[in-house]
Amino acid sequence: MLAPLEQARLGYLHDPPKDGAGLEEQLQRLFELEERLRGASAISRTCILDAIVHGCVRFHAHAPSTQAKVFRLIEAGAFVDATCSLQELEMPQWKLRRIVYDDPQWHCSFSRHSALPMELDDIAEGSHEVLPLAILSAFLEARRLTVAANPFPPRSIPQARFHGHLVCCDNFA
Repeated sequence: MLAPLEQARLGYLHDPPKDGAGLEEQLQRLFELEERLRGASAISRTCILDAIVHGCVRFHAHAPSTQAKVFRLIEAGAFVDATCSLQELEMPQWKLRRIVYDDPQWHCSFSRHSALPMELDDIAEGSHEVLPLAILSAFLEARRLTVAANPFPPRSIPQARFHGHLVCCDNFA
């Protein structure tokens, strides 16, 4: 599976931080990661693992089998599939809208509303000479836009359980 160093890097997945990082800190980490990807000449497991650690706040909440699927894709070197799986898990509201090869770069964009024209939609774009890095860059920009748009996400979702029967109490007399 993963090397001990990579397991240590991902150790927070089993024990996520109690206090979320501040908005400015999250945005800064995502920006720094995007800058490192722009300077990279090839994709590696470290690139994707850093994206999971610094950009995927919901990854730890998924079932171990779901996490294992992503790790198997990373181990197999299927970086495009691993990045797309991360996007589906982390930000299901964003969809891969476009991948274009314009010599010598790949251009990738994610969209929130793919039925709208691109001019009216929220678009996150990334470009790189290496396809998986272009997709990962666009993913991180989408994550950064999501964090910036929602600076105070709910800490938990209240669950209401109903036991019994529903009864209409309206008086139609």
